[in-house]
Amino acid sequence: MAVETVAYLSAGYPRVTDAFITREIAGVEACGLTVERFAVRAPGDDKMTGPEQRRERELTTYLLGRSKAEFPKAVLRAFRASPKRFVGAVKLALATRRVGVEGTVRHVAYFVEAAVLADLMAERNVDHLHNHFSDSSCTVAMLASSLSGIPYSFTIHGPAIFFEPREWSLETKMNTVAFCAAISAFAKSQASIYCDPNRWDRVHIVHCGVDDLRPAAAERDPAKLELLFVGRLEPVKGILVLLEAVASLVKAGRDVRLTVAGDGALRQDLERRAAGLGLGDAVRFVGYRSQPEIRQHLAESDALVLPSFAEGVPVSLMEAMSQERAVVATSVGGVTELVKHGVNGLVVHPGDPVALAAALTTLADDPELRTRMGLAGRETVRADFDSATEARRLVALIRDPEGTRGIVRPEPVVIT
Repeated sequence: MAVETVAYLSAGYPRVTDAFITREIAGVEACGLTVERFAVRAPGDDKMTGPEQRRERELTTYLLGRSKAEFPKAVLRAFRASPKRFVGAVKLALATRRVGVEGTVRHVAYFVEAAVLADLMAERNVDHLHNHFSDSSCTVAMLASSLSGIPYSFTIHGPAIFFEPREWSLETKMNTVAFCAAISAFAKSQASIYCDPNRWDRVHIVHCGVDDLRPAAAERDPAKLELLFVGRLEPVKGILVLLEAVASLVKAGRDVRLTVAGDGALRQDLERRAAGLGLGDAVRFVGYRSQPEIRQHLAESDALVLPSFAEGVPVSLMEAMSQERAVVATSVGGVTELVKHGVNGLVVHPGDPVALAAALTTLADDPELRTRMGLAGRETVRADFDSATEARRLVALIRDPEGTRGIVRPEPVVIT
């Protein structure tokens, strides 16, 4: 059966960190498919940073954004549509729930959400369901597929899902999907641990990507090192290590400034730590920023730094590289599939402020190196992390999951 309409599901789309999903959806639509956007819940106004997000929110249907009377009706309609599939989905929900009362209650909620989604997909003639990430919203997708008979797939990012694979029934998901799109070879290898070897040929690599936009121009002082961090302010991002490294440069008399674009639970702690290190004007916290604002920050920066303890393949690195900026990152997850040490960036071990400070000093002392790495980074992104091309790879899988089995990097479909 030809696929004409695809449903996209995520937990809270469009969050400020979901720009790559928005780009991917645009790429899928450019291939001639209709995309119905669904999310479990709507992000609040405080998570809206620009008009593109607000537009996407208007286009998205929220499973929890309806009257309570709709939920039992959706469950009843799912039963009437196919009692056999309904019983199978109930068994699947029970088999994949976490142990205890809380786990059971959560899976009852997931089941009801899945019934609502199955109902909406039937109304809109959806042929295929795709989910980003593989935790709670993927559980809803799995159950909705079981209820409706509509095949589903998901993009697996990591690293968080690999810390709790059993809690999120990753093995069951890997063995029930039409295909799994891993964002990196690292993610593919980790996902394969929880997959029947006879189904390894259903696990493919489809990168997240960025648009091929012309680098923005801005005046920069070669004697000053402008650094940028973009991301959530959470322990996993290693920002405390970055503050210590910047403090080392300041103490050594370097003219350096760090801009932290992002927000999260650690913000106040980080601000206090920056003050305790005596960083003063050498660091500024600007909160979440829209995509145009991030591009402007990149234009004003010499390098983007991401000192994470765990990562997939960070889109923020891709965005910086596409704008011809040098990057400094850590050797975790799939990062080194993007950043090649000494070629398009510098790679250090995580949790090592001395090594990070040394890498930043190298960039501070060599503006020409920063330029060379920036140019090389842009070529890397254009070759392997272009959002339109990666979306066309995903469409190839959606249209023919059986015919693409065993092809690690499917050929992008041709747009006619």
